[in-house]
Amino acid sequence: MRAFSQMLLSTIVLAALLLPGSSFAEVPFPDIPKGKGDSCVAPTDVIRQTHMDLLLHKRDKTMHEGIRTKQYSLRECLNCHIQPKADGTYPSIDSKEHFCNACHSYAAVTIDCFQCHRAVPDSAAE
Repeated sequence: MRAFSQMLLSTIVLAALLLPGSSFAEVPFPDIPKGKGDSCVAPTDVIRQTHMDLLLHKRDKTMHEGIRTKQYSLRECLNCHIQPKADGTYPSIDSKEHFCNACHSYAAVTIDCFQCHRAVPDSAAE
């Protein structure tokens, strides 16, 4: 009987979360800054699901095999997706205005790429 009660309570809580007008329906999604290009190197849904695998594969090819191409390179991602703010400065990696951090802070995922790599595009150094 106790297991049934717990299952019933879980079902009620889940249903309440999924009902229109519930607090779950009002959870804001991250505001992801738009890149400057017309299209990405792959469809958006593919990039969102696999960007980490693509970056890690690219890292391994570059570091272990010496193969350097622009496709899936972190530098090219930053050059397109990190745009200057109205005052001409670039958003800090700690800011939700930074393209990478917009989703990563929302998902509570730590970004460690920028311990070694720049977090702004090449044009920021000009």
